[in-house]
Amino acid sequence: MTDPQDAASGRRRHRVREEALADALRISRRLLVEEGPAAVTVRAVAREMGLTAPGLYRYYAGHRELVQALVSYLYEELAAALAAARESRPAGEPGPRLREVCRELRRWALGHPQEFALLFAKPVADADTAPGAAAHDPSWRFGGVVLDLMVELWRRGGVRAPADLDPGWAAQLEEVREHLAGEPVPLEVIYVFVACWARLYGAVAVEVFGHLDFALTDPAPLFERTVGEVLTLLGAPAAA
Repeated sequence: MTDPQDAASGRRRHRVREEALADALRISRRLLVEEGPAAVTVRAVAREMGLTAPGLYRYYAGHRELVQALVSYLYEELAAALAAARESRPAGEPGPRLREVCRELRRWALGHPQEFALLFAKPVADADTAPGAAAHDPSWRFGGVVLDLMVELWRRGGVRAPADLDPGWAAQLEEVREHLAGEPVPLEVIYVFVACWARLYGAVAVEVFGHLDFALTDPAPLFERTVGEVLTLLGAPAAA
């Protein structure tokens, strides 16, 4: 029989640990936003928490684990924001849903430029999402919001896939197919998905990183046009 005092003590230790982990993430994000990715270090976070660097090792084994936790948290936040945007449009309308998801991606990125840069520019090596990294699965949960809608559009038969695909693409695209839960999507169609994502990401990134300032004071119409072109490639009506 479990001693009630031992059980209560265990719950307190769990609560203290969860609070410390949440505090470390909050501080890490603030340092990222205020000072940039190089400021997110074990020593800096520990100092803000009133700990020594070795004291923080009780919660994170080192810089990589700390950054991976922050990247995972941000991907989960972004995925939740995109999912909420998706649900703002009726089920069974993948085109309008994808449009809203794309708009939310832009809104989130413009509202959180440092976080967007950490996730997608990967300014520090420990922010990677390679297979085996802690942030790999959270990054695919974010990607799945977009990818699932693209698959739904493919099921409707509107995706214009290339007639032939360079064999060199096949191995590169297989990982994407692995995340489709058994959907028999041809590699040619997955190529279209990746090409569409590249256009969407590019349209957001050039705005977030200020690379359109030389020409545009309001890049929104360009973004909307890009989204419309992507929807056309996926077989959805481009009109807003």
